[in-house]
Amino acid sequence: MIPKAESRSPWAYVPTTYFAEGLPYMIVNSLAVIIYKKMGVSNTLIAFWTSWLYLPWVIKMLWGPLIDMYSTKRSWIAWTQALMAAAIATAALSLKTPHFLYVSMVCFMGVAFLSATHDIAVDGFYMLSMDDKKQAFFVGIRAFCYRLAMLFSSGVLVMLAGRIETSTGNIQNSWTTVLMLAAAIMGLLFVYHKVWLPYPDVDKPDQAKASQLAEFGEIFAAYFKLENVGIGLAFILTYRFGEAMLLKLTAPFLLDTAEAGGMALTTSQVGVAYGTIGLASLIVGGLLGGWIISRFGLRRTIWPLAFMLNAPDLVYVYMSYHQGLPTDFIYTLVAVEQFGYGLGTTAFMFYMIQLTGEKYKTAHFAISTGIMALGMMVPGFVSGKLQAVLGYPQFFIAVCIATIPGMLLIPFLKIKDGAKAA
Repeated sequence: MIPKAESRSPWAYVPTTYFAEGLPYMIVNSLAVIIYKKMGVSNTLIAFWTSWLYLPWVIKMLWGPLIDMYSTKRSWIAWTQALMAAAIATAALSLKTPHFLYVSMVCFMGVAFLSATHDIAVDGFYMLSMDDKKQAFFVGIRAFCYRLAMLFSSGVLVMLAGRIETSTGNIQNSWTTVLMLAAAIMGLLFVYHKVWLPYPDVDKPDQAKASQLAEFGEIFAAYFKLENVGIGLAFILTYRFGEAMLLKLTAPFLLDTAEAGGMALTTSQVGVAYGTIGLASLIVGGLLGGWIISRFGLRRTIWPLAFMLNAPDLVYVYMSYHQGLPTDFIYTLVAVEQFGYGLGTTAFMFYMIQLTGEKYKTAHFAISTGIMALGMMVPGFVSGKLQAVLGYPQFFIAVCIATIPGMLLIPFLKIKDGAKAA
């Protein structure tokens, strides 16, 4: 017997809603790069066009109040999932057309805006559907399911595309099939959530939220009046500058032939490198980084954690000068870089949490994350062209140089030690 909607356990929807949150994000910000590379698009165009897909996360704070004002979080969740399924399916079919790059980019941009909206609705529903005790209990579950979506999209889907490509010899059909599978999953999640999500009494349109629109100016003004905010903004924009440049070109580098300066991995091998081994290393690095900060405080650890974010970028310099490395060794080097990425980004997130005013903590953190997304978007615009001009070895050296400005700003930051273990 199906339980009443209002009595349904969070186990019935927290895992699925956060899987649904992670899947489209990874499709547009990770999978799209690999698809375009395999479809023969140049690194310059890949980096430039896919960098635009960060835009919705830069500006999503601007329409957050509208989701509170119109309809329910439950409806926003269901219908954004339905529309994302349709957009992903359209992108899949567009790969068979001569103008696939531009048609699919329009579809992926639609998915990106819908995904950013879906994020707001899911996070709001999470808070509305449970009391504080349950929210605390399920915070680890939601994070795990989001990472499971990362594993599925950057690991399972990429390896599946690689197997289809190997067995059929048709790259186009392999990615069309994979994207149609992703669309079908989003469609099933829509049907499931349309039926199964509970109906919290407090999940209703709140026209009073219109006042938040009027408060935007006050919120932004308060943010830019925060102590040391100028240095903080410069740090947020530059801390991951090198990593943002690297991110757009790692998969193309691994996939490119030796003649083109790459490592000549297969599609399936890239799925293993980033979707399984690399992702596991990223998660472990993030967990260890959180423990280190909780034990020793951010002030004492931000320097070494920033170093651990950026120093492993040197593995790509090494690989670019040593083609023909054993595949298992390449996996190890990727794991080292991803482990450092996990460590370093944890410190970054802790700093952004600290850079908030007392009155508008949530809104100020949203502004910081939007600026962070901008800091990831802008370097992507130039990274492809820079790589085309310099070649992979010099490009990766430039990436390492680009990590320096963010680290030089650390001594000027206002950092609280925060809670530390006894």
